Amino acid sequence: MDCALRGRGAPGAHGPHRVEPCMNTATAPATPPLRSPIDHPLFWLLAMTLAHVAVRVAVSPALKWDEAEQMLWSQQLALGYGAQPPLYTWLQWGVNALVGPSVLALALLKQALLALAYVFMYLAGRELLGPRGAFWASASMLLLPPLGWYSIRDQTHTVLVTAMACAAWWLLLRIVRRPRAADFAWLGLVCGCGLLAKYSFALVMAALLAAALSVPESRRALLSRGGWWAPLVCLLVVLPHAWWLLGHVHEATGETVGKLQISAERAPVQGVARLIEGVAGTLALWAAVALWAFRSAWWRGGAAPAAPWAQRVFERYLAGVALALTGMVLVAGVSGLKGRWLLPLLCMVPLAAFAARPALQQHPRGRRYTAAIAAVAVVILIAAGIRPWFSGLRGEVDELNHPATELALALRAAGYDGVSPIIAADHMMAGLLRTRFPQAAVDACTSEEEDVRACVKADVARAQAAGRGWLLISRADRVEPGWWDKAALAPADPPQTLTLPLHMVREGTAPAQYHYRWHAAGAPS
Repeated sequence: MDCALRGRGAPGAHGPHRVEPCMNTATAPATPPLRSPIDHPLFWLLAMTLAHVAVRVAVSPALKWDEAEQMLWSQQLALGYGAQPPLYTWLQWGVNALVGPSVLALALLKQALLALAYVFMYLAGRELLGPRGAFWASASMLLLPPLGWYSIRDQTHTVLVTAMACAAWWLLLRIVRRPRAADFAWLGLVCGCGLLAKYSFALVMAALLAAALSVPESRRALLSRGGWWAPLVCLLVVLPHAWWLLGHVHEATGETVGKLQISAERAPVQGVARLIEGVAGTLALWAAVALWAFRSAWWRGGAAPAAPWAQRVFERYLAGVALALTGMVLVAGVSGLKGRWLLPLLCMVPLAAFAARPALQQHPRGRRYTAAIAAVAVVILIAAGIRPWFSGLRGEVDELNHPATELALALRAAGYDGVSPIIAADHMMAGLLRTRFPQAAVDACTSEEEDVRACVKADVARAQAAGRGWLLISRADRVEPGWWDKAALAPADPPQTLTLPLHMVREGTAPAQYHYRWHAAGAPS
């Protein structure tokens, strides 16, 4: 049926007719039959995902900052975990239950969520473009450094919220083309999960909703029958955590407010500069590669946008995001915006660009763009594998250079039973030891979280009640001054020291030092 004729029928029993937007069929050709599975981009996505899991497991048993945090938090389910919403930790808890708390569990979850982000953006692209354009819209996110590289290095919640942002765009475009109650419910679930991934998803939702309601085609779809499912499902998903949040507002927001560097006295020039830096750091690499590949084809005349209504939604969404961010800087005094915080807001830019120039799908230089993306994917995979060697050769010890396996063996040799509670001086130490001793309860007692003495005393009391011993441990380069004096509940001998060589470092690098005190069950404190 011709696009211009769709939706012109008379109103039926279910209410007035709706006009169904449709994509430009001239720029969105039907998917050609696949000769083999390797012809589909999802095959290569799966291959890249498994390769990154294998590389992360092989490169080091030690942990990065966010990885250690997840190992510590995911020991139990809770409605909240301090400054971050709980969804990622819930998912990590589930993966840990399947494969055990380990580097493998960390890598599987993160890479699965990254793969979902690419899949959802591909599906969003297929609502407007052909297979080639949808692939570019999805794979282009690899050229956004906060997702393509920094998420591989050490990120958790940002990966999840970006995946939810991509899913929200897909479902919105799908709903506008054909509103269905089930898709509204899925959109509500995605928005609820986005809020449980990172509170900043509220800005994505607000900008997306405002943009969609300002365009007649998308407004009619969102206000059509069944649209109430979206807010209802979203509310049901976030309600338990929202109830927890009411009693923990300062705990949940204090750290984030500090990172945003909010100050009415700070000159707005600094905030604007950081905002521009964040946007450029997110989009500059992709823009450079896209211009190199297609050159002036971006601005030369050609076919109309794949869907004019969608283009208006994209433009008004970006205008709303720009207005909100500028207001945060100029009015609220925010000067700490970072690229990873902007990623969920800007991950749709490549999709909007290719939807605005659908004729590029047939451009002869398209292979060059695909080749550039493939080259970057290989470079990132190699970089992920050699990063601890690279840091070690530069003399800058990375967390992944620490001898996790040797430390666990040394503690065993010193008498630790592998199941008694572990009380660490920082969350890095706590998370690492949980992967080595998965049967032991692990805690991090730091002055940033609570009183060290009270924290240690409570952990020791629980260990004694269970008839267990306990292990106090710190890492020399991370322990806060006076920690051992605070952690000692009674006069005791000085802690013992373990000195172990770092991995993948140049000759002459100082070894790692760990201090510990093992109290066997029944031994005097």
